[in-house]
Amino acid sequence: MQVNTYEFTENLKPETASESADLPFTLAQLKAAIPSDCFEPSTWRSLSYFFLDIGAIAGLYAIAHTVDSWFFWPIFWLAQGTLFWALFVVGHDCGHRSFSRHLWVNDLFGHLAHTPILVPFHGWRISHRTHHKNTGSLENDESWYPISESQYQQMSWLEKFARFQMVPFLYPLYLFKRSPGKKGSHFNPSSPLFRPSEKGQILTSTVCWIAMVGLLAVLTYQWGWLWLLKYYLGPYVVFVVWLDLVTFLHHTDPEIPWYRSDEWTFLKGALSSIDRSYGFIDPIHHNIGTHVAHHIFLSMPHYHLKRATEAIKPILGDYYRHSDESILKAFWKSYRRCYFVPDTGKVVYYQAPNTAK
Repeated sequence: MQVNTYEFTENLKPETASESADLPFTLAQLKAAIPSDCFEPSTWRSLSYFFLDIGAIAGLYAIAHTVDSWFFWPIFWLAQGTLFWALFVVGHDCGHRSFSRHLWVNDLFGHLAHTPILVPFHGWRISHRTHHKNTGSLENDESWYPISESQYQQMSWLEKFARFQMVPFLYPLYLFKRSPGKKGSHFNPSSPLFRPSEKGQILTSTVCWIAMVGLLAVLTYQWGWLWLLKYYLGPYVVFVVWLDLVTFLHHTDPEIPWYRSDEWTFLKGALSSIDRSYGFIDPIHHNIGTHVAHHIFLSMPHYHLKRATEAIKPILGDYYRHSDESILKAFWKSYRRCYFVPDTGKVVYYQAPNTAK
């Protein structure tokens, strides 16, 4: 039985003196403040969340099939799309290898969680790994990183519209075409995203993704486009909005610093995330808004993050970023004000076209 150890320890090594020179604490000090069991995944507990989400999704499908009313379908889409998003978060743990200490369990349930919602598990997992290893770095971060003002000025109106006005719907496009200035897709084993040794994993996830698309095509051929809209496209769009909204708000705010070149360190980048509450949705989507501790200790299971956060908050002090704003208010603020960063400066912040100097 294969047990994964690399993914669990790679981000827990102490920062060097130079890496923590600008901070009054180190990664080792933060780790020491957290109860040791917070770093231990429980396969059975993780499985309980997976089967809870699957059971709720199946139950909602049964209700929708029974009611079959256009008064109910929009309610179903909102509820089922939210559960799709919750299932994604379970797969997110698999991607971080925090679902189980057994690599094959992570990969199996990662595919079972992500394939039905059209996420290529390994392709996403590896690009997400790149994001976590380079969070807050202007040169190397992978998702929701800012462009420079000069890049913004060179973008066509269509590129600007897609990047800045279609924020809640960008995720499917990102799978095929990475963010501006970066090449490759999540389906191509030869993409710069992946190492040669990861080719087989990418092919596996791509085949699973194609098989899911094929299944949807067969079912649509049998039962019609209206079936596809009611039972799948409606919830899928809501899921995409949730994914883009939450990940956007994790890392997009006028007060979040971004670092260039030597100014960046892993810990400073990890601290550039923001904790947010989504109200009654928090337990449904497994408290994914508890994001600062997740970025510092990426292999910690989601069900330990709240306790870990409380443990490190006294040490972090003002370096702990959290927002009590309503989600809609926070989104609208960042949507209007976060377009690009200045061309120069080692520590920079988002600006909007009407505020740039």
